[in-house]
Amino acid sequence: MMAGNTFGRALRLTTFGESHGPGLGGIIDGCPAGLELTEAQIQAELDRRKPGQGPTATKRKESDTVRLLSGVHEGLTTGTAIAFFIANEDQRSHDYGNLAEIFRPGHADWGYFQKYNGLRDHRGGGRSSGRETAARVAGGVIAKKILARRGVKILGGCVELGGVAIPHWGLDMEGAALRPYCAAAPSVVSQWDTLVAEARKAGETLGGIVRIEARNVPAGLGEPVFDKLEGTLAHAIMSVGAVKGIEIGDGFAAAALRGSQNNDPLLPADEPGPGKARFASNHAGGILGGISSGQDIILRAAVKPIASIAITQNTVDKEGNAATVLIGGRHDLAAIPRVVPVLEAMTALALADALLLQQRMGLGA
Repeated sequence: MMAGNTFGRALRLTTFGESHGPGLGGIIDGCPAGLELTEAQIQAELDRRKPGQGPTATKRKESDTVRLLSGVHEGLTTGTAIAFFIANEDQRSHDYGNLAEIFRPGHADWGYFQKYNGLRDHRGGGRSSGRETAARVAGGVIAKKILARRGVKILGGCVELGGVAIPHWGLDMEGAALRPYCAAAPSVVSQWDTLVAEARKAGETLGGIVRIEARNVPAGLGEPVFDKLEGTLAHAIMSVGAVKGIEIGDGFAAAALRGSQNNDPLLPADEPGPGKARFASNHAGGILGGISSGQDIILRAAVKPIASIAITQNTVDKEGNAATVLIGGRHDLAAIPRVVPVLEAMTALALADALLLQQRMGLGA
């Protein structure tokens, strides 16, 4: 049995490490030979996720400097296992000394205590910390390179923060990465600034919604029945600790529609031919019957508020006695925008895995 540290089948990412240990890292198996890959390329994506930047970010300072340990020679992947390591540099474990005996509401403390017979690393959440996602982002760089060979591009952006949403007709996903909060439109940034200031003053945190678009995905990816593409994507996205929900296409809104409104009519392609068509709409989010349709894949992830709030909360200690906790340390006010590159990476890993599986069939993609 696997212990839950590996994702993928043809392209497999295994990660390791804790928030306050020596560092984090991972191993990618199944990457084809001949892809250009450098530490600088991985670093560029890690810099989008690293702590200490932006109005919602923790004050912890980590360079997240990555070292490639194997699987790359003279700037090209060799086809063998790619190993990488990211050292922790700014641990302040004493901030968590009072948490060894009690459980933080909203955190993984209680679940880890129950699963691992009372043993857990209480320093910053250990393995359950959001810091674990650095290894996912590094792995996602490799997945994006595999997808880029087929012209697939993945874009992410925040479309809602603290309940204030961007209207769907006002999205600009191309510019999201350059804006504060990775906002998918410039119009909401000042409103979000106000929300963040109010939440910080109250000792509170904020949740939000992230939109991911995968463009130019070839048709035919995904497996029938138990390994549908939306199931694999849901596994990938929901494996991120802050995510509590996912929608593909219209998602929950489709439940209020009629079939005639929800269906995506097929039309002749501009140059008609066998296996060619275009769609009048994309309510399905680019997936039909669990298999990619050739349209853009659209998903939205619901991201919960960060559980570490600067407000005294009720809890219990390890002996089951009533207690209170006021969480210290350095924490994000919202997972957004740092979760955006993580969700992009997990989408890329799921799609690259599906692409490689399809290529093994010798059909379609």
